[in-house]
Parts: sequence; C-alpha cells; structure tokens
Amino acid sequence: MNPDGTSHRKDNTMTTMTTSDPYPAILEAAERFEASLGRTQRADLLHPHTFANARRWHTYPQWSLGRSRRLGVNLASLSGAQWKTLTRLLQAALGTGTDRGADQVGQHIIADEYLRSTGMGDGYGRTGFRIAFLGEPTAEGRWQLQCGGHHLAIANTYEGGRLTGATPSFRAIEPCRPFSYQGRTYDPMGRKRRALCTLLASLDSTQRRAAELPDRPDDLLLRPGRDWTFPTRREGIPVADLSADRCALTLDAIRAWVEDVDDTNAARILARYESELGETTVAYAGSVLLTDTGDWALIDGPSVWIELRMDEPYSTTEPHPHSVWRDRHTDYGGLRS
Repeated sequence: MNPDGTSHRKDNTMTTMTTSDPYPAILEAAERFEASLGRTQRADLLHPHTFANARRWHTYPQWSLGRSRRLGVNLASLSGAQWKTLTRLLQAALGTGTDRGADQVGQHIIADEYLRSTGMGDGYGRTGFRIAFLGEPTAEGRWQLQCGGHHLAIANTYEGGRLTGATPSFRAIEPCRPFSYQGRTYDPMGRKRRALCTLLASLDSTQRRAAELPDRPDDLLLRPGRDWTFPTRREGIPVADLSADRCALTLDAIRAWVEDVDDTNAARILARYESELGETTVAYAGSVLLTDTGDWALIDGPSVWIELRMDEPYSTTEPHPHSVWRDRHTDYGGLRS
C-alpha cells in the first residue's frame, strides 16, 4: 500500500544476494522529490546532518512532542503530484514486498488515519508524519533520509553512494489486530510479530527456560533517546544451541525487520547477520505469545538488535507492539555526536 492509498503488490521475498546498485535510483528520486516542493516545503525538508537532528525520532504522535518534535515536511501538505514523487522515493529506498518497506509505511499512515476516524483527534493521521533530508543528497556526500510519525521511524544514512546505516528503525502499531479501513483490511505489524512468536513457540521447554528472563522490561531497552547504550552482556539462549530449523526461524524473524530496507541492501545486511548467528542470542520475558502488556522478545547479536515489547493499551482496549531494530555498529551510519 502506497502512502497515498493506492496499491502495489510486488512480493519479493529475499533468498539470494543481488548485485544491482540501488543508490542511483534513490538519489534521483530524492532529487525529484526535493525539486517538486515549494520554497517553504523545501526549507522544512532540508536540515544539517548532525547527531542532534538524527536522533529526533520517536514513537509518540507529533502533537505530543513539543520542542523535540520531528523535523521535516508535513506529509499532509503534499499535493497529489508531490505524493507520487514521495512514493517513488520510498519505493527506491525501502523494501518492495507486500507488508515490507514502502508498503508498510503506507499501512502505518493508514493505521493513524484509522485512529483519527475512531475519534482520537485531528492530530492523528497523515498530518502527524514528516520527511526530512539531513544533509543534501549527493553522489558522494553524507546524508540521512529521515521519515516518521506516530509508531514509525525510518533513518537511512548514505555516504559515498552507499547505505551506511538503516537504523534506528522503529515500528509499532495500534490497533494490534488486523483492522478495516475504507473497505480494506490492514495488518502492518502482523508479519513481524508472527515471526517472533513462531520462533519462540518452536523452543522446547528446556530451551524456553534458557531463553526466559525473570523480569519484563517496563519499556524497550533501546527506545528513542537510548542511543549507543547496548548491553555488554548478551542474555538468553545462544542460537548456536538450536537446531538448523530453529536457526532458520531466527533468521526469518530478523528478515522481517531487515527487509524494510531496499532489496539489495537488505540481502547484504541479512548475510552479515546470518554469518553472526553463532554468536547471537534469543531472549524473552512474559508469554511467548506476545499478547499481554509487558511481553517482550529480543534477538541480540554482534551487530543485530531486534526488540519487541507489547505496550499498554492507549487508543484501543488491547496491548499493542512496539519494536525497534538497531545495529551495534551502524546506527545512524556510525554517527555518535
């Protein structure tokens, strides 16, 4: 689902490395989007590439963030033609499959439109989402594509014509269950949550005891504002102790987050994480079903950090998933200050 509500259905589950260079298309799409904007919109789009700006992402709605609100162009200000150029940019920079990347971004925006339609207020919906360029997109320079809103954060960093960091990447959703809006059904976080549940459910009783932690965190450990604070000790059960089938399920769960990036870079990143599975652990707290408030799951490796927690009900009567994908080496493209 595109952000403007139109549909594109191109399933492209990644199984092998690809060799095409996605950056020329990303750069061209970024330049076309910038060129489509008016003077005021362009001023809202462009900001310096600093750590202070890069870390201005959050799960909260825009209206609740005060001075720490997101940077960028208000997506509600875009014309139909500008929406088309934005869609082309997201399709170039993000994964192309259904429930991945650009399609998932569109579903996240629709989920917020759904909350608005249920009476949550005019601050919900498209008007709460922003897109910013931190630094000017060029063939050789360093810049970040930053896009986000309620329950969504994209932070793709590029330097020298290559993706140097695809994280922090934040995904959450409310309502948790599939919902219908304007005659269609959506489930933006279903694939991610199911992948983790399938992995945890595959563990036998001994393995579950090894993976289970005694306390459920009261929030995501690497939540917004918690940058470069990775624990020094990995907890849970080593993936090296699991069967080949369960190792494959671990990789499937990782894939559900990584494939939000463009297909070529997703394959490259996934290959790195797969090579590190022998030093990766899986942990959880609460229920392996990930249904109750505070239920939590973690995949933690030498590079990968994927964390999901069931957050308290807010806009609906049920808990809903918050998740973050981090990388111990390439968060913000390595930028720290």
